[in-house]
Amino acid sequence: MRLFLVLLALLISGCDLFPQSHLQRVQEKGILQVLTRNSATTFYEGPFGPTGLEYDLAAGFAEFLGVKLKIETPDTLSRILVDIQGGNADLAAAGLTVTEERKARINFGPSYQRITPQLVYRIGTASPRNLDGLNGNLEVVAKSSHAEKLKSLQDEYPNLTFEENSELESQQLLDLVWEQLIDYTVADSNEVAMTRRFYPELRVAFDISPPVPLAWAFPPGEDRSLIEKAEEYFAALQESGELDQLLEHYYGYVSDFDYVGTRRYMKHIEQRLPSYRGWFREAANQTGEDWRLLAAIGYQESHWDPEAVSPTGVRGIMMLTRNTMQHMGIEESRHDARASINGGARYFARIRNRIPKRIREPDRTWMALAAYNVGFGHLEDARILAQGAGANPDRWVDVKKYLPLLSQKKWYKKTRYGYARGREPVRYVENIRSYYDILVWMTDREIPPVPASPALTVNSPVL
Repeated sequence: MRLFLVLLALLISGCDLFPQSHLQRVQEKGILQVLTRNSATTFYEGPFGPTGLEYDLAAGFAEFLGVKLKIETPDTLSRILVDIQGGNADLAAAGLTVTEERKARINFGPSYQRITPQLVYRIGTASPRNLDGLNGNLEVVAKSSHAEKLKSLQDEYPNLTFEENSELESQQLLDLVWEQLIDYTVADSNEVAMTRRFYPELRVAFDISPPVPLAWAFPPGEDRSLIEKAEEYFAALQESGELDQLLEHYYGYVSDFDYVGTRRYMKHIEQRLPSYRGWFREAANQTGEDWRLLAAIGYQESHWDPEAVSPTGVRGIMMLTRNTMQHMGIEESRHDARASINGGARYFARIRNRIPKRIREPDRTWMALAAYNVGFGHLEDARILAQGAGANPDRWVDVKKYLPLLSQKKWYKKTRYGYARGREPVRYVENIRSYYDILVWMTDREIPPVPASPALTVNSPVL
C-alpha cells in the first residue's frame, strides 16, 4: 500500500518515472536540430540549394530517423561547442575534430573522415621548417582543436607563440593570410584544398600533427540512444559505399591543384571575360542556365578565345561544329562570339533536357556536361555499364568511373555506341566544376553578401 501511495504521489506531482530517451524526444518532435558552420566543407547555400558534406550527412540522418532537419549556424565555433555542451541542439555536424579535451565535455559519434591540420602561409612569406622557425604572427580559431594542439606543442617548441581569434572562423583567417594581414594560420587539409582554388598563392608549410578523425558532437551524459542510431547510420553508409561517394563528390575534383592554370584563369576572368559577360548572361536568360556555368564551359573549351580552332574542326568560344550551329538555328560564323555562346547555351540546354528527370542536381548538370563533351550516346553507354556492375547510373560519382572504360575494347564492344575517349569527359567535368566554383566565388564577392538564415528547416532529401 505504501509503495502504491508513493507511486500515486509521483504521478500526481507530474514526475516522470520513465523519462524519454534522446532518440524518443527527437522522434516525438519530428525534428532533428543540428548545429553547423557556414563553410565550403560543412554547409552553404549553393546554386542548386543547400549543400555541403555535413548538410548531406545530416539530411540523410534525419531521413534515416524519419524526421525533418533543422539547421542552425551559430556565429562561432566556440558558440557551437557551448551550445552542444549545454544540450541546446541534438547534435553538431560542423567538421569537429575529436580531441581528448573535447571528449571530457561532450560525446562524439563515429568518425566519418580523417583530416590533417596544416600550417598555411602565402607566397612571399618565408616558408618555415618547424614551429620554432615562424617569422611572423600566427592566428588560429579560439577554442579550436588547432589551438589545443599548438598549446600541447609549446614545450617541444619553446619559441612558439600564437593568438586565438574569437571573432573569425578558419576560412576568414585563410583570407587574412592571403591578404597578408597575418603571416600564418592552421587549417584542416580539406579546407585548405578547397580554399587554394580561390587563393592559389596560399601554401602548406607542413602538417602540425598526423591525420585526426572528424565526428559529430552530441550533448554530454549517459544517454547514448541518438549516438547509437548515428552509429547504425554511418555503418550503413560505409557498407553501401555512399560515404565514400559523398567524400568523392565534395573533394575528388579539387585534389589536383594547378597553381599556374588557376592564376591564368583568374587573370582571364579580369581581362577577357568582361568582353563576353553580357552575352553569357543573355544566353543564360534565354535558356534558363546559370551564366557562370556557361562561361565555365566556354573557358574549358577555348579560354574565351573566339578565334580558337581545334584539330577536329570545332571552332569558336564554345567550340561547336558547323552542324551543331545549324541544328541550333544559328547562321552566323562560329567565330562570332555572341553566336557561339548562344549556340553552345542552346545545345547544352537541349542535352540537359535529355537527361532523365529522376536524376537530381547537381548530378544532372555534371552528366549533361559529360554528354556535351563526349556525346549523349556515350554517356548512356557508361550509365548502362555502371548499372550492370551494380553501381548507381544516376550518380555522377559512379558514372565517371565507367566512362574511361569506353576506351577499352573489352568494354566498348558491349556498348551501343562503341569506342570513346572516356577519360576526357571526366577531366572535362572536373575542370568545369572548379572553373564554375571560382567564378561563383568571385562574382558573389561583387555584391554585399546576404546573411544566412539562423535556422533552416527542410524535409530531408534522399542521399
